[in-house]
Amino acid sequence: MTDHRPAWAPSEVDIEQPSAARMYDFYLGGSHNFPSDRALAEQYIRVLPDMPVIARAQRAVLQRAVRFMAEAGIDQFLDLGSGIPTAGAVHEIAREIEPGARVVYVDCDPVAVAHTAALLDGVEGAGAVYADLRATASVLNDSVVGELLDLTRPVGVLMIAVLHFVADQDDPAGVVEAYRQATVPGSYLAITHATSDYHPELARKAEAVYTRASHQISYRSRDEIAAMVAGYELVEPGLTDMIRWRPDPRSGPDPLGGDVTRYSGYAAVGLRP
Repeated sequence: MTDHRPAWAPSEVDIEQPSAARMYDFYLGGSHNFPSDRALAEQYIRVLPDMPVIARAQRAVLQRAVRFMAEAGIDQFLDLGSGIPTAGAVHEIAREIEPGARVVYVDCDPVAVAHTAALLDGVEGAGAVYADLRATASVLNDSVVGELLDLTRPVGVLMIAVLHFVADQDDPAGVVEAYRQATVPGSYLAITHATSDYHPELARKAEAVYTRASHQISYRSRDEIAAMVAGYELVEPGLTDMIRWRPDPRSGPDPLGGDVTRYSGYAAVGLRP
């Protein structure tokens, strides 16, 4: 089967290989995905019907974390595994507080990078990098990063809903540590990560779906996730269920009734001492 290739799809994209980034776009109600992405995403939703709500909750954590960092004086951000642009992008949120905030978005999906670049056309102080976040040296030495970010000053590193796509053999804790070492004291890290703590059998079924995607997913325990942020001083409330990480009191009722077991994900923001 050969899917129809839209005019906006970069020629190097294999549109028959489901992409984790484009599946996530589908969960969020986006349109920059292909039939192969939608088919596998729908299979995942049959296993985890709450996934569209979970995806929106992850985006909400991103926005809350960016606001927190900007209010703490952070005016430059490195968004790793940034995905396909949606409303409330990092530069938009940060600039509500720090008008001169600079942002670099990094993703290994060509569609995500192409649409990020289009979104940023004419936007000063923001750029997109096509790179795999696991290739830390490649990311940190990229010319866009060098042009926009001053790593001799504190930076906010964002790893939202991406570390569960870094396999054990790729050493996710080591990846986080490499970025920590590349930043100066006063920098921050924000993460969210799927957990198997509440529904281990469901987690195994969910992982099985993603064996057909561009990146496999690994649901992990709280202890395993905590090990990834070693070396950071976690701000209150620490590593916690993601809907409990500094919830916005202006938000309406929780669509899942505040049931953290249905979200099955943790969040944390840490300060580099």
